[in-house]
Amino acid sequence: MPFTKFSNLDFDQIKESIKDYIRANSNFTGFDFEGSNMSILIDTLAYNTYINSFNANMIVNESFLDSATLRENVVSLARNIGYVPRSRTAANTSVTFTIELGNSNDIIMPPTATLERGLAFVANQSNTSYIFSTLNDHTAPVVVGSDNIGRSTFENIKIYQGTPLVKKFQVDTSLNQRFILDNANIDTSTIKVYVSEQEGILGDEFYLIDDIVRTDENSSIYLIQEIQDERYELFFGDGLIGRKLENGSYITVRYIATDGSSGNSIEDFSFAGQLISPITNQSLAISGFLLGTKFDSNNNEVSVPIQKTSGGGEIESLESIKTFAPRIYSTQNRAVTSNDYESLIKKIYPPTESVSVVGGEELDPPQYGNVQISIKPRNGFFVSDFDKTRILSELKKYSISGINQKLIDLKILYVEIDSSIYYDETKVSTENTLKTQIVSSLNNYANSLDLNKFGGRFKYSKVLGIIDSTNKAVTSNITKVKIRRNLNAFINQLAQYEICFGNQFHVKSEGYNIKSTGFTISGETSTVYLTDIPNADKKTGILSIVKIISNDEIRVVSKSAGTIDYVKGEINLTTINITSTIKPNNVIEIEAIPESNDVVGLKDLYINFDVSRSKINMVKDVISSGEEISGAVFVRNSYTSSYSNGTLIRE
Repeated sequence: MPFTKFSNLDFDQIKESIKDYIRANSNFTGFDFEGSNMSILIDTLAYNTYINSFNANMIVNESFLDSATLRENVVSLARNIGYVPRSRTAANTSVTFTIELGNSNDIIMPPTATLERGLAFVANQSNTSYIFSTLNDHTAPVVVGSDNIGRSTFENIKIYQGTPLVKKFQVDTSLNQRFILDNANIDTSTIKVYVSEQEGILGDEFYLIDDIVRTDENSSIYLIQEIQDERYELFFGDGLIGRKLENGSYITVRYIATDGSSGNSIEDFSFAGQLISPITNQSLAISGFLLGTKFDSNNNEVSVPIQKTSGGGEIESLESIKTFAPRIYSTQNRAVTSNDYESLIKKIYPPTESVSVVGGEELDPPQYGNVQISIKPRNGFFVSDFDKTRILSELKKYSISGINQKLIDLKILYVEIDSSIYYDETKVSTENTLKTQIVSSLNNYANSLDLNKFGGRFKYSKVLGIIDSTNKAVTSNITKVKIRRNLNAFINQLAQYEICFGNQFHVKSEGYNIKSTGFTISGETSTVYLTDIPNADKKTGILSIVKIISNDEIRVVSKSAGTIDYVKGEINLTTINITSTIKPNNVIEIEAIPESNDVVGLKDLYINFDVSRSKINMVKDVISSGEEISGAVFVRNSYTSSYSNGTLIRE
């Protein structure tokens, strides 16, 4: 009697199905399966069926990109649609430094000095040493100063965190030869490939491509793919698509194996490279190293700021591959829709965490034929000018003729809370312990996917729930929401400013809806502040500049310094000369109360829940603790308003 229905994969269910099948046979009617040797045979059959079912299920799952769990299989499936997962990326920066070569009275100074490619610097961070390397040789003149010291200054030298490695192959066309780089943790963007007919010389450089358009039989190109254990394999042309390698030719591959994100945020380096003399072709003795220093034409020292390393990242995760492989495939190597731009930018600039793409028709006023792009990097808030230029250059390869891309700096919309948290002191050891737990919970939410992306949303009810559920000692909370933008002032320059919040403002007819930190302006020595006066419709208002004379008196410095649109959440400051700011880095903080406590990151605004600038006030709940029952003491000493304060300035 065959099975007519089989849908159970659980061992016990499989075992019962086998028993039911045997019972249906008249020879086993009334048979005691539990108390016989037949039970062992049934268990064996059930185990075998269970294992086979599990294996079959795993095989099927590993055959599809969405359900595969092994990296090798996910990468292989992505390869079928032309997607190469992002490799680990090396942290990098540009440095300027001067090498002192000693006294010209003691040694003969060469005309130039060459910093050889490879190991250049070492650094230490968190008790871990890091190697930094250059990809190319760099030559600089040797200049003897009035102090007779010979110096060679290298400016804006790009260095990458990682160990420089070399792999060599000799082509043998009689074999099914594979060109595999044996090291893991390779940054594929640092790979340089050279092919020569003779051993010992580099020969012609071959270039990585990601599509075969515009290639012919003479193109010196190669392709790359990830294989097992996060290693990489190189592929060369066949004589039709790309230049075919000759039998016996030599391949030299240079690359960097990096530590990824752990190499970020380093700014102190020690020189570990070699300088070569063009005269002797030997290493030069080094008497001094000056990081972040160059010399002008008068031999005066000039300090050059050292930027912290950035851009280091880990190899692309399985979740990211599953998300972006189909998206990259759907773009078909063209940038048309916002999803196309998002996918391509993450391919061009791997450190991208989130992208906002706004068509010119959505801007106010419209800018037809333009695309406005804003990028949030993983490690930091801003993209360097060098990377901006490179991204726009790469995007031109995919964009439609007549469409211009503009890469703008990140606009951050900060969300802060002012929360009074009531707690039962009988259920917690100390107030500070409870406060620390609450701040930790809020920081976890601040780092969640709800917020850390363009189009993110601060969810008020979720924040209330997080506070209440942190500890059973919390009895309730009264939480108010504020939004903030930072105005970066042009000091001692006439300028106009537009600050967009992307969220409707709450309006009080008496004003004080907009608050700012202090600053000074031309013609006024006192510290001044921004405030507003709503119009009768409460949809628009006038921006004013005022100063505080005393606690009860303010004086208007400029009655009409700009306009405000409460509905759109926009502030426009007319021409003004700001001479200084109370906050460092020429920043004026501007604060408003949103009409809705759920705050949205509109278009190119990136939401940041700033827990560090939020106010967390711990209040004893004397009713819950049993200290008093009537509520009189609670109302007198623990009362908290649910509405925002009416003070003039941002506190």
